[in-house]
Amino acid sequence: MSDGFPASAVDTSGGSPFPEGCEVRSVRLDDAGQLAELETEARDALVDARGGASLLEEQPAVGDWVALMPLPEMHTWVAVIDGVVVGYLVLRHAAGDPTGIVDQVYVQPEAREIGFGDVMLAAAICCIRDGGGMRVESFALPGDRDTKNLYERAGVTARKIIVSKRIDG
Repeated sequence: MSDGFPASAVDTSGGSPFPEGCEVRSVRLDDAGQLAELETEARDALVDARGGASLLEEQPAVGDWVALMPLPEMHTWVAVIDGVVVGYLVLRHAAGDPTGIVDQVYVQPEAREIGFGDVMLAAAICCIRDGGGMRVESFALPGDRDTKNLYERAGVTARKIIVSKRIDG
């Protein structure tokens, strides 16, 4: 679980980067129900996406968010508007590991363009750096320009492309 929001994640010297009522913060236990609903929404959005079915097979849902939160290698941030969780980012990074992996990032479509993804990703990168890491990794599905743009704005670029084809029938 995140020990807190990395202070170095965002320059807030000019105030909050968000409109009033909006924030990014570390996850809390009482967010679990909203996170389960958001994860279902995020996974539903992948069903028809190119590569989505394979990803859903490879990466099981968190499901039990309360069980995930105390794990020291898991760090989660949420995007909130007026007390409602509208997005989240899950980072897997053990202290001393050179690489942190963003397992999931999702912001509801109507809450995009506010900057939530950028701030959550900045927090994840700071968490990795603060934990002795040197690299962040994640993925974006083919054609998912929004996710690719999020990573590119943070300087995270493709280093390999995995191709695949089912051949079992």
